Amino acid sequence: MSEIEDRLKKEFAEAAYKAFSAEVDPATIVIALPKDKAHGDYAANLAMRLCKQAGLKPVEAAQKLMDNFNCDAVGADHMEIAGPGFLNLFMKQDSLQTIITKVLAGNENYGKSEAGKHLKVDVEYVSANPTGDLHPGHARGAAMGDSVTRMMKMAGYDVTREYYVNDAGNQIGMMALSLQARYLQLYSTDAEVPENGYHGEDLVVIAKRIQEEYGDRYASMAKEESLAFFREYGLKAELEKLKTDLKEFRCEFDVFTSEQDIRDRGLVEKALATLKEKGYTYESEGALWLKTTEFNDDKDRVLVKSDGSYTYLMPDIAYHLDKLDRGFDELVDLLGADHHGYIPRLKAAIRALGYEDNKLQVDIIQMARMIKDGEEFKLSKRSGKAVALRDLLDEAGTDAVRWYFASRAGDTQMDFDLDLAVKQNNENPVYYAQYAHARMSSILRSAGDIDNAENYGLITTAKEMTLLKEINEFPSVVADAAASRMPHKMVNYISRLASTFHSFYNESKVIDPENPALSAQRVGLVKACQITIRNALYCIGVSAPEQM
Repeated sequence: MSEIEDRLKKEFAEAAYKAFSAEVDPATIVIALPKDKAHGDYAANLAMRLCKQAGLKPVEAAQKLMDNFNCDAVGADHMEIAGPGFLNLFMKQDSLQTIITKVLAGNENYGKSEAGKHLKVDVEYVSANPTGDLHPGHARGAAMGDSVTRMMKMAGYDVTREYYVNDAGNQIGMMALSLQARYLQLYSTDAEVPENGYHGEDLVVIAKRIQEEYGDRYASMAKEESLAFFREYGLKAELEKLKTDLKEFRCEFDVFTSEQDIRDRGLVEKALATLKEKGYTYESEGALWLKTTEFNDDKDRVLVKSDGSYTYLMPDIAYHLDKLDRGFDELVDLLGADHHGYIPRLKAAIRALGYEDNKLQVDIIQMARMIKDGEEFKLSKRSGKAVALRDLLDEAGTDAVRWYFASRAGDTQMDFDLDLAVKQNNENPVYYAQYAHARMSSILRSAGDIDNAENYGLITTAKEMTLLKEINEFPSVVADAAASRMPHKMVNYISRLASTFHSFYNESKVIDPENPALSAQRVGLVKACQITIRNALYCIGVSAPEQM
């Protein structure tokens, strides 16, 4: 949160204690920015929150709070009661003017806070099967997950970015069979890709690479003998491709956890033994079941099938237990829309293992429709003509794709208009935001060697004050967007800040040779705004160009 907001919350808490002997946690006090400037610089609804406890009408409670509030302590000029009991604060100009100095001193660190209290959090996202290209749904999850972790780190969380590699399931076996068929086809055999296999062109490319490296070594070998090679080679190649694409998308991970490794280390057996020991398993129809209905799931779930093989759920439970054993305070999973029904059983398993289910937080990321020329385009992955992340990056660029996927709440449907994303005008919100940064950079280049001002007492116009308040909000926006895991809040903030700056610039002459004192102070304001929007764009993985 901003320093001003922090001071306001603490003073309101003090006023509540003086007025009503009420102990209020400052962190729970809501400070808002009124849309109407006539309603002051900041507003609080604390009186309406405490009136019932105090046995007073909201307006009466507001008066009591106002009487016990020390405006001087927070740099406020005065306070007014509005409406049913809102408290509106009007700040002294010098309290806002000091923001510039703080931003300039913080520079790349401006926006950082201890809001996360060093909470150790594991965030797992993307986790696409290494069997083909990343599709737009994966791209949206990548943009959301990476933005969330960037903001969490800035807000003072201890974050680990994790990718779970599903490399032990049937899909990997099918990928191996499909790659083997593609390789054998290079030698004019009658090999066919299985009907339910992977038909994408990526496996053709990998097969040709194998041919270049190994020639016909595996063409005459029995299929059963060579399958392990194709599995290992294909898995490695697909995973490296995923990592390369994600890196180009400015999305990197601290940990890649292998399902096969989870199995090889005996962690599945360990988790299963724990569930049995706690009495949450039973046998029925030759299978082993987990009593997930005891934890609000709609039905019990099979862990071990009648043939002795594990269901998908069992190694996933082992994986989450492993993360808990690594000492994380909280686990966050960003899952695709098709996993919505999976959440209750996974949370039930967490509770069966002996943990509170709030240890696991799950965010669902919906698919996105690709729109071009006013129409949706959606091609089949199996046909080899699917829209892939690399296609989006080639079409629109990393900045636009990152922006648009971060611009909506993950649990909502969205249309990605590729025509809009590539427009070089103010209709395109990412262009509008980046142009604001480029304009600030141009102003600062023109300023040359104008020295930083010692104070900013000449920054007094309404547009300047509004811009200062927006800049001051940035640490609070970071903390809020990180805690709620909603990158679109940051996107909205960037758009507001860009709009506020453009409005200020259109009205104000920044560099005036006839007024060097005001010029130096306005250059400082522009520099503070540039730092803020650059740091904000970083939060969502979008570049801040100095020229456009």
